[in-house]
Amino acid sequence: MTIERLDHVNIITDDLMGTARFYEELLDLEIRLAPPPLTPDNARWAHDAAGNAVVHINSTDCPRTYDRAAAPGPTGSIHHVAFRCRDYPAMVARLEARGADYQSNEVEAIGLKQLFTLDPNGVLLELNFFAG
Repeated sequence: MTIERLDHVNIITDDLMGTARFYEELLDLEIRLAPPPLTPDNARWAHDAAGNAVVHINSTDCPRTYDRAAAPGPTGSIHHVAFRCRDYPAMVARLEARGADYQSNEVEAIGLKQLFTLDPNGVLLELNFFAG
């Protein structure tokens, strides 16, 4: 299992379009629709020049695979930290060997398998494994 890079930051907001505009205008990120099952009403992704979705912007009522209390505002707006990884089976084995609580998800529309787990401080980690 190898961490390749930080994948994205997820921000919970009660102003989806205003937040999207902020990232678009301040950081020159391209705002795009998030993949299904997310909708234009609950999520937008901000992409860098290389096409990477580096900031995920979600409404407060956006469904989340690993749901927990999250509210807009100082520090509460950061929902999770995501890492792009390789070797999904090895990570599952590591999580199980540690007896770690985790959840999995698959986003078939973009060939993505995900694992969600908490660090010892309660920081939610999203581990992303893209096909190919």
